[in-house]
Amino acid sequence: MKYSVLAIVLMLSFTASTNLPSPYETYTLINATGNLAKPGCESRCGDLIVPYPFGIGLNSNCSIGHGFDIHCNTSLDPPRASLTESDYVSIRLISDSTLRTSNLVASTCYNHKNSTDSYGILAKFASCPYTFSQANKFTVIGCYDYAWLNSGTESRNVSTGCMAFCTEPDDALSKECPGNGCCQSPIPKDMSYYETQIDSLQGPDEMNSSKRCAYAFVGDEKEFKFNDERDLKNHDSFVSRIEATVPVVLDWAIGNVSCVEAERSYDYACRSNSKCVNSTRKSGGYLCLCKEGYRGNPYLLPGCQDINECKEPEIYPCHGICANTDGNYTCKCKKGYSGDAKTRYGCHNKPFQTLIVTLGTALVLLTILIALVVSYLIAKKRKLMKQREKFFEQNGGTLLKEKLKTKGGVVVGSMTIFCVEDLEKATNNFAESKILGRGGNGTVYKGTLPDKRVVAIKKSQGFDQEQREQFINEMVILTQINHQNVVQLLGCCLETDVPLLVYEFVSNDTLYYHIHEKNGGLGRLSWDHRLRIAHESASALAYLHTDTRMAIIHRDVKSTNILLDGNYTAKIADFGASRLVPLGHDQVTTLVQGTFGYLDPEYFHSGHLTDKSDVYSFGVVLAELLTGKKPLCVERFLEDRNLATHFVKARKENRLAEIVDLQVIKEATVEQLKAACDLACRCLRQVGANRPSMKEVTLKLDTLRKLGNHPFVSEENHDDTSSLLMEMESTTTYTFPTMGNTDSDAFGGKSKPHHRDAPHSAPVIKN
Repeated sequence: MKYSVLAIVLMLSFTASTNLPSPYETYTLINATGNLAKPGCESRCGDLIVPYPFGIGLNSNCSIGHGFDIHCNTSLDPPRASLTESDYVSIRLISDSTLRTSNLVASTCYNHKNSTDSYGILAKFASCPYTFSQANKFTVIGCYDYAWLNSGTESRNVSTGCMAFCTEPDDALSKECPGNGCCQSPIPKDMSYYETQIDSLQGPDEMNSSKRCAYAFVGDEKEFKFNDERDLKNHDSFVSRIEATVPVVLDWAIGNVSCVEAERSYDYACRSNSKCVNSTRKSGGYLCLCKEGYRGNPYLLPGCQDINECKEPEIYPCHGICANTDGNYTCKCKKGYSGDAKTRYGCHNKPFQTLIVTLGTALVLLTILIALVVSYLIAKKRKLMKQREKFFEQNGGTLLKEKLKTKGGVVVGSMTIFCVEDLEKATNNFAESKILGRGGNGTVYKGTLPDKRVVAIKKSQGFDQEQREQFINEMVILTQINHQNVVQLLGCCLETDVPLLVYEFVSNDTLYYHIHEKNGGLGRLSWDHRLRIAHESASALAYLHTDTRMAIIHRDVKSTNILLDGNYTAKIADFGASRLVPLGHDQVTTLVQGTFGYLDPEYFHSGHLTDKSDVYSFGVVLAELLTGKKPLCVERFLEDRNLATHFVKARKENRLAEIVDLQVIKEATVEQLKAACDLACRCLRQVGANRPSMKEVTLKLDTLRKLGNHPFVSEENHDDTSSLLMEMESTTTYTFPTMGNTDSDAFGGKSKPHHRDAPHSAPVIKN
């Protein structure tokens, strides 16, 4: 993989609450009535206007600081502006809060059984005033191709990714970049650098014989329009078009202090008739903007100057007598007329105005009278009915009733229907302080009902068809479930503009939190805790697969969807992605949906969802409990980043003692360890038919719990236990599934990680 290093100075974005322009708007300093640049300094580099606090020339003393120096290469025709002499990109526009540069595109072109022309991007900041703007998005173009965006902020390193799917390039028909042929994801806030490269989910034998290419880039979301025919098949024209027409948007700010602190310092940058606006980045900073009614350069003397609005009628209309004032203007109707002179035909002579007012008043009174009469005649019988029908239909009530009737004869009357007033009172009008968490399908609030019951209330984020279907799907599933280890649905509310679900409250956070958050969770989970939680979770999944009216496949089993109550009893939650399996079928075909690190590779490749897909995901959870490691972690080598791959590989190579949690080794018996590791590897087999059922898993875990505690719990016995673990590992080996190439990690990568930190949870694959 080739890399092009791009030294980019980045910037900071500001919120609308600070009266700063939106990042999608262009407010420039080029119309300033005062000076654009410091005396003796150039204000243009070719066609680019360079206003102070920026300055042309590195270390030329023409800017407010070295971070705002602009290099101008006058040896080119026309001259080219950049942030440093070695930049590969040029500056296109400087505005009040943003700076736009040209783009670079990472690309990979494939031939049959061969890969050529790989080009990656590494973009790093060169100075402190800049960060990438939220106006940018990370975009990936291709068919069964993916790219990771490894990036950094002022306080942490983060990663995100995007995967583009399509059976053939001709299948990518949408122009809106929905994921088929093209996908987009937001970039992290305050991002100061990034790197990206592209790889394919397919092996060489799966690629077409004809050449095809894939691309990844960060750029202004509004400037890119996806065209499947043009973008997937014409490599040279696509790269040149993106680099020329889709800019990278950078935000900038002065210094690293707030306005209050800056105003007390000797080097405060804002001049007369300007206002200071705070930056929202963690390191601070501010901008200077001219006050309303003034124009100029707020960073240079004499500062912002009063606008004579009367001389600019196209911007400040006046259809009467205009008079300029300091920072504003007045516009009055001529003598004998009254009204609003700022609008065309807004001034009227007084008799005519009286007639208009009289006729208008009479018309309004007549309209009100008719409306009252009509409303009175029909309101008594239909008002309450229509209001309830409107919200019920809006929330999919009719479809819900039909599905409940179809999926087993359950009716709405079997659940509690809450009124919205009770739920608003329970959550203090859905206050921010009551939020328990946010997910892909909505926000969950903690509430206390009038009968003192503490509940969790799920409020959908929006109201489009997809979310309505997810809401109804979850309702249908949960009405069929009655198990102590599954979060109980208490009822719903259909009286609001968004659906509401009311669940039992589970008080002790998620299993993921207690495994991985050492400072805030249970600390070091004991082996008994881990084994019991695994058994309870497996029991719940076995119930869903075999004991409900219709088999239920959860489809998103992971440690963040296993909650713990006050007694640390496991509760399976979040059925928004689940599927019902019709009677007489053992699988359903559906779009791939799940979470990286937990996703069944057989389901990923075939789209055929079975109950063994949940078994695979549970195997990953069991590996988490045994090792205390996250399902995805870039701290490990590329081939070991995926925990499932890492665990089975260690089992095959007799290295489980290196990765099993010390607490587990100290407390579990050798028989328990061997059986638990064997069970995890069986769950993680590549072919779903070779995995055990969840009922088998439940019985095995129940047997393990009865084996008793390890008799050696002191630190001295650790080496003996590890030796026994190594001995038992030598008895059995397994073959583990991979996604794509067999010599890569679960995501098809081929190089060591570039950054130390991994995200707490992986992206969700939703095609």
